[in-house]
Amino acid sequence: QVQLVESGGGLVQAGGSLRLSCAASRSIFSSNAMGWYRQAPGNQRELVAAISRGGSTDYADSVKGRFTISRDNAKSTVYLQMNSLKPEDTAVYYCNRFPSVWDYWGQGTRVTVSS
Repeated sequence: QVQLVESGGGLVQAGGSLRLSCAASRSIFSSNAMGWYRQAPGNQRELVAAISRGGSTDYADSVKGRFTISRDNAKSTVYLQMNSLKPEDTAVYYCNRFPSVWDYWGQGTRVTVSS
């Protein structure tokens, strides 16, 4: 059964940093590539960053050089370190499998960046 629990969001000023965490079911985590996705009000959900089972990473152009995705297979957790945050990064952030997402989505964690 898929379980995804995101945490670490909050309110931060532009230029600040946050670290998001996503704890996944142990039985499914290590065998899957994972991604962080975000959805801003009025927008579709979009991929922010992805990491393979072996640790290869890829990023949306809008976050390259600012965000870093990582994973700890022993803890079944994927992280997103977000630096130099901008108001346009304001969204609810979710983790899920990449590239083919599960039907189940966690509750997400809200990130609000003030200018």
